[in-house]
Amino acid sequence: MTNISVPNHDWNTALYQDKHAFVWQYGEDLLKLLNPQSGEAILDLGCGTGQLTAKIAQAGAEVWGIDHAPEMIEKARNNYPHLHFDIADATNFQVEQPLDAVFSNAVLHWVKQADLAIASIYEALKPGGRFVAEFGGKGNVQAIVSALNSAITAMAIPEPQTRNPWYYPSIAEYATLLEKQGFEVIYAHLYPRPTVLADQEAGLANWIKMFAGTFFVGMSAEQQAQVIHQVEDTLRPTLYQQENWTADYRRIRIVAIKV
Repeated sequence: MTNISVPNHDWNTALYQDKHAFVWQYGEDLLKLLNPQSGEAILDLGCGTGQLTAKIAQAGAEVWGIDHAPEMIEKARNNYPHLHFDIADATNFQVEQPLDAVFSNAVLHWVKQADLAIASIYEALKPGGRFVAEFGGKGNVQAIVSALNSAITAMAIPEPQTRNPWYYPSIAEYATLLEKQGFEVIYAHLYPRPTVLADQEAGLANWIKMFAGTFFVGMSAEQQAQVIHQVEDTLRPTLYQQENWTADYRRIRIVAIKV
């Protein structure tokens, strides 16, 4: 693997594992689409703390996990010392031997240079190899993003849109990118997946701190707290029910074959 670190987000791995386990728990269902077989060579692209990598290994596949965040890889190695993990960038990674499959859960919405990631995935696969992924699709967390932008604008902090770290494509947009690189898209699905957040009242604030840190670049702790409080006030009528916050997730699932 090519070791490339692009640290553009500070990951709190304890908060990730303890309060955001839904990231990989929902991903377990995606493994049915992957259907890993014994002896297959599979890459878990954006493996996080390694839970789904371990699930793939349990099927008998030879699996590697890569993530651009050193703290995620360190935690994955601690969690699963018998598996192989590397620091690498989704837009520029290499493998020693062509793979049967590339699997990716809840990662590619962080990769704005989608064409570069797709090119790297294509090059890593054998002819006939499959790419199986799920990530945020068009409209994902739209209510949360809108509330964040509004709260930041209200504080006269300029250009909140430039702070958004995510890429949420439509099926047509992403399938077109795949086909341009030489993939055949055999399955694509965009669906709403409202996601209940842990820790009840603190759930939305925890989510924002975990995933939306780039919105707060240059702000004081007091300003950050003010923004989060305003976002909670804005979204409470729609996303807070029965003492739990629910994030307005929309996910895109893709299966594509290298032809």
